[in-house]
Amino acid sequence: MYASSIDGTENPYAPFHSQMDWEIARWAKLRGPSSTAFSDLLSIDGVSERLCLSYKNARELNRIIDTQLPGRPKFRREQVVIAGEAFDIFYRDVIKCIKDLFGNPDFADFLVFAPERHYTDADETVRLFSDMHTGKWWWNTQKTLDKQQPGATIIPVIISTDKTQVTMFRNKTAYPVYLTIGNILKEIRRKPSQRAQILLGYLPTTRLEHITNKASRRRSAANLYHACMARILSPLEKAGLNGLAMRSGDGISRYCHPLFACFVGDYPEQLLATGVKTTECPKCNIPPDELESSTAPFEIRDLDAVLDALATIDVGDLTDFIQACRNAGIKPIVHPFWERLPHVNIFQAITPDILHQLYQGLVKHLLGWLAQACGTAKIDAWCRRLPPNHHIRLFTKGITSLSRLSGTEHAQICRFLLGIIIDIRLPGNLDSARLLRAVRGLLDFLYLAQYPCHSSETLSLLDEALSLFHDNKQIFVDLGIRNNFNLPKLHATRHYASMIRLYGTTDNYNTEYTERLHIDLTKDAYRATNHKDEFAQMTQWLERKEKIHPNVKAVPIQRLILDYGAIYFREALARYIAQQNHINETLSRRRLEDLAANIVLPFRSVAVHHKIKWVSIDARGHGDPCVTVDSVHAKPGRTRTHQRNDTVPARFDTALINDGTGDSVGIKGYRVGQIRTIFSIREQDTQLMFPPTHQPPKHLAYVEWFTPFSSMPDSRHGMYKISRFLCSGERVASIIPVSNIARSIHLLPKFGPVAPRHWTSNTILEECNTFFVNCYIDRYSFVALR
Repeated sequence: MYASSIDGTENPYAPFHSQMDWEIARWAKLRGPSSTAFSDLLSIDGVSERLCLSYKNARELNRIIDTQLPGRPKFRREQVVIAGEAFDIFYRDVIKCIKDLFGNPDFADFLVFAPERHYTDADETVRLFSDMHTGKWWWNTQKTLDKQQPGATIIPVIISTDKTQVTMFRNKTAYPVYLTIGNILKEIRRKPSQRAQILLGYLPTTRLEHITNKASRRRSAANLYHACMARILSPLEKAGLNGLAMRSGDGISRYCHPLFACFVGDYPEQLLATGVKTTECPKCNIPPDELESSTAPFEIRDLDAVLDALATIDVGDLTDFIQACRNAGIKPIVHPFWERLPHVNIFQAITPDILHQLYQGLVKHLLGWLAQACGTAKIDAWCRRLPPNHHIRLFTKGITSLSRLSGTEHAQICRFLLGIIIDIRLPGNLDSARLLRAVRGLLDFLYLAQYPCHSSETLSLLDEALSLFHDNKQIFVDLGIRNNFNLPKLHATRHYASMIRLYGTTDNYNTEYTERLHIDLTKDAYRATNHKDEFAQMTQWLERKEKIHPNVKAVPIQRLILDYGAIYFREALARYIAQQNHINETLSRRRLEDLAANIVLPFRSVAVHHKIKWVSIDARGHGDPCVTVDSVHAKPGRTRTHQRNDTVPARFDTALINDGTGDSVGIKGYRVGQIRTIFSIREQDTQLMFPPTHQPPKHLAYVEWFTPFSSMPDSRHGMYKISRFLCSGERVASIIPVSNIARSIHLLPKFGPVAPRHWTSNTILEECNTFFVNCYIDRYSFVALR
């Protein structure tokens, strides 16, 4: 609330009259209709008066927000002149924005003020890297700064830029610049709802069509970009050198040095920021024709040589400047924005980009290569036959014909990609083992690169995964699919391990977060304008915005047998009751069967649930209870009401089940089962059948088992193979507490060379006998099942 900032009034909702007054205003600005529709609503006779509102239309509400509510720094509108033409730039004071984040009381418990070294062992031999303050950059920069200003607090400034389209038609674009600080823990920074990222400005989106020469146009565009960025970030020069007093969210005043630390952007943005030429690495000096190499030596570009070349613009003629820049390996940019910023090496500051380099880069390439190697028809046929799972999106029309796939869709495909090509037969009878190892290496790298915490040891695994791809990538050349692998995005993977050591794990600087900010801070802002002089309206709209379980029913046991497939439900439940009544005895199989045979169930139906959900709440109670992070379904098929021919197929998911001895990581003590029924027994029946000291859990499940995990996964693709667990040709089933179900698990069918035509996504778990346990559905599975 804003009461503490306004006039010392006791009304916590001031300047609004009441909580309802405030809530309606908040709804109108964050989730409500257009301003015209809101004004029309309030113009209805008696509405404003009966609700006791302090405004009668949208204009009056905007006036209250603009004049009486505190908020983040206001935008200013200035002009930058390039090639004789003036361009508008909208931006906020960067120092005020940093102070707003650093001093926000909401972040007080999530701020760090000094670098730290974390280790896994007492001897300090295995170092950990997670949040930004655990990386070497902050530690090394702190040591350098302490020589000039002992005890100073570093504020690592993270800048992101990314031009984005704001309309489906007319090709209208916006060029936002975002800012956050490394002092805020990444678990807060990466959630847009926490508002730990600030829209710092909008850059001009002009195409400079008045410049007819293409080379001149590109140079002018680069100089316009750097002139605007320099205008925005220039206050960091003095503040970074001399420092300034800032009050943090906990109320303590510290002497701070805000330093430009990381630049987050895709490959074109990285080239634009560094001034490096297309097809080259923006970080190092490796030649373009050696980008495919996993062993070619390289060094981070020489910043001193680049700065010396840039300085010639002020002492020599233009020809000397252009030649000096060419010799230094960059384009001739007049005073790039980072030239005078203290403690900045722009080539080092370029961070890994999971979204564009991996998902939208290498994974996109990989899908094209596999389509050529395996055939589009086979890949699509296998995709259509995958069983459902909470983490798996079913591409019912296949994946090879899809165009303009998003990063999210590429991530969804990665969860089953390796599994569908296990039984592939390659042209010319080439051995598929190299193909599987190459795909596995790339997927392993992708998942390892996204670990939220790395150690010296896991970074070695990252390098090993990359080596596995490079050691086997020749298969794509042998198949005639590639001539070389001189891809800048592939070479960028060689920098990941060193960058994690410098700045912490990749979730500190993922472009995926700014993609989400585009929706909240750019596209929604554009839609709120009349599309004329839109950036002035967008900044005003943003300033205002910133101020401001399933049913349970009784099911007859006979229906569980017929519709749910719980064939041996009575027998399994009788065995479970016998075990609970003899909990302190070691029962032989024969003894257990004899005890179970004498049990008569005193009921004919049980309360059945159709879904288990895991919600986003951690051990400390943090998170969002509305977010479902995993689920398991167990429900029979049904016909939709009033639609006779429209049936919803049955779905009985598979899950990873703990036998009571399993740890948080690894497969020991775990087994895969198919959940057929989730049920509970009435309290009066449990009191009758179970001893008072061993009452059963409220929720139980009927599970059909798969064979135990083997000692080692398959060496080619790294996945475990399992089959239905049978006894005398019949499936083995048990009753277990629902609490033993650790999570959902996804099984990839062993298709063989050709997938049978009658197999479908809905029937695959019943039709197929042998499966591979998918370890790529999420990061937990990747760690636990490797």
